[in-house]
Amino acid sequence: MTISNVPSVLAFDRKLEPSDALMFSGCWNDSGDDKKWKAIELFERRNRAVKSNFKQEVLDDEDELQKQITEANLSWGDDAALEHNHDTLKVSFSLRVIAGIAKPSVCNDINFEDIYRERISSYAQKGLTELANRYAYNIANGRFLWRNRVGALAAKIIVSHSSLAQPLEFNAFDFSLHQTTSENPNLATLANLIHQGLNGTENILLKISAFVELGDGQRVWPSQEMVLNSPKGSKSRHLFNLNGQAAIHCEKIGNALRTIDNWYPNATSPIAVEAYGTVTQRGVAYRSSRNDFKTLLLAWLNEETDITENITDNKHFVAAMLIRGGVFGESAGDNDSDN
Repeated sequence: MTISNVPSVLAFDRKLEPSDALMFSGCWNDSGDDKKWKAIELFERRNRAVKSNFKQEVLDDEDELQKQITEANLSWGDDAALEHNHDTLKVSFSLRVIAGIAKPSVCNDINFEDIYRERISSYAQKGLTELANRYAYNIANGRFLWRNRVGALAAKIIVSHSSLAQPLEFNAFDFSLHQTTSENPNLATLANLIHQGLNGTENILLKISAFVELGDGQRVWPSQEMVLNSPKGSKSRHLFNLNGQAAIHCEKIGNALRTIDNWYPNATSPIAVEAYGTVTQRGVAYRSSRNDFKTLLLAWLNEETDITENITDNKHFVAAMLIRGGVFGESAGDNDSDN
């Protein structure tokens, strides 16, 4: 039986569930003492800056340009920083790893679901190891720190789980952001825990803390809130906080963890797993309609070869999309938002 389209109703639950990440201020030498870390609170910064961006019609009018150049550019927004006697940022969050990749959360085509379950169950026997290794790598390298990692003097990642006698510790800079795997004993232990969660061997809840040495009083970077139609003259930058404490969105953490796709054509560095390989910061989609999620999923389900004998990069990408989760029914068009 050939499957020509995905069902009109098809969705998958996310299998990696990070919490929002809280941000703390402290000192590098106190990383082992939770009591010495203080919540980072947001504050407002108001500056009288210089204008450096003008519309073309202003640039074409020298008199108007000179007038606007002399006007101050008033800046008002949230900010966050370490205390001035502190040199290190601590970022903490938890991560649940959930099983059930072989079962859609909703599907209105029983024939599609039967074939899907057969193929994905077969893949899970061997293929999930590769994905678990890549997710573990993105924890170890601290990719989830985003801009807070750039230019840091040092960065270490601590991962705790109830089964571990001692937490796992990683030097984030030992793991390049341009790679996806590494031979490291602690990394193998972490990958095994994630694999257990994905295949349902055990319910996995990880506690992850990153310590980033930045320097006394240095600025830190919480997530920025998207505020639409903000009135003119109001605060222009809103940072994410939980009860006043600076924080990073769980969606941003998740995006970093799934930045494992270097299977796209002519790949140079991994990108986040997305249906069309979209990277909004660059305005580029790295996967065309020939190697996007739906096309590759249908090609996989229509194969005659047993998946255990033919695990390809395309199938790793499809499985990573299933772990990502989303709504993919044909009636939903291109709506593949996270579930």
